[in-house]
Amino acid sequence: MRIAAVLLVLVVGLALAAWYVPSTNHESVRVDIQHGDTLAAKSRQWQQDGWLPSATLLRIQARLLDKERILRVGEFDIPAGVTGAQLLGLLETAAPVTYRVTLIEGTRLEEALLALSSAPKLQQDVTPLTPAQVAMVLGIQGSAEGLLYPDTYVYPSGERVSRLLRQAHQRLQAELEQAWEQRHKDLPLAKPYDALVLASVVEKETGAPWERAQIAGVFVRRLQQNMRLQTDPTVIYGLGKDFDGNLRRRHLRDGANPYNTYRHKGLPPTPIALAGRAALMAAVQPQDGKALYFVAKGDGTHVFSETLEQHNKAVRHYQITRRKENYRSSPVTQEKP
Repeated sequence: MRIAAVLLVLVVGLALAAWYVPSTNHESVRVDIQHGDTLAAKSRQWQQDGWLPSATLLRIQARLLDKERILRVGEFDIPAGVTGAQLLGLLETAAPVTYRVTLIEGTRLEEALLALSSAPKLQQDVTPLTPAQVAMVLGIQGSAEGLLYPDTYVYPSGERVSRLLRQAHQRLQAELEQAWEQRHKDLPLAKPYDALVLASVVEKETGAPWERAQIAGVFVRRLQQNMRLQTDPTVIYGLGKDFDGNLRRRHLRDGANPYNTYRHKGLPPTPIALAGRAALMAAVQPQDGKALYFVAKGDGTHVFSETLEQHNKAVRHYQITRRKENYRSSPVTQEKP
């Protein structure tokens, strides 16, 4: 009994020493905690690094305070001269150092995956990080194109890329559901996915935010009148890596390209890019009007026309003034059945 009492006093004394003994670092230290790390292993590492006086004392104190399992994944900045109690408190409650990765509106899924693969301190637990693998992670049968929401995502060191993928997908689902609930009546869109597809085309067609609803209105009216969309970005998407920056007439005649909206009626099979909230809202709340055509002015905006005659006149005007060869307009200057 006497020996046990002595040992207890010794342990308590050591714990109290750990409580008050400061760390020996003279400046802030950043610690990196990964999945599977334990306090025992990390405290030994910190002692070897030279700033923690005693790993043993810290573990004893953690056991007495029931804080042996407080480690969280991430990086944490530890100020100079902290005591054992302060260190345990920081490890349990301090905000981790965060990093950011941005998925940009109007980019393809492959481009978004490149951003994720090069994001700092992001654990790449999906390999290879390809559209097919992303579909598997998200439980999607078919294409995962357009199924991530474009935004800036904040994460701690050691975060898994699979978690960010699920977060971006869930965000997209929430935004799409919210937009769909606010849709106009009598749209030629059967389901939310159709709205997402249309939004992605709108996202690619204009860089002028105020034109999105107007562009969407043109496409909606063409769908309602059973006209082909005849939009270049869908053709370019279907060409994939075969597109060299120059869209040629043979590309527009290629019926084997399922994304060729010059040959195929209706929406393309899938989204062609990541669509943000503004494009989603434009797709479900298109601007009223009579325009069925638009042509790029060369400054990022467009001229809209109600008739093919007006459209052809606008094309000729901007073709001459801009002096461009192979000038493209959307839709084309001649309607085909």
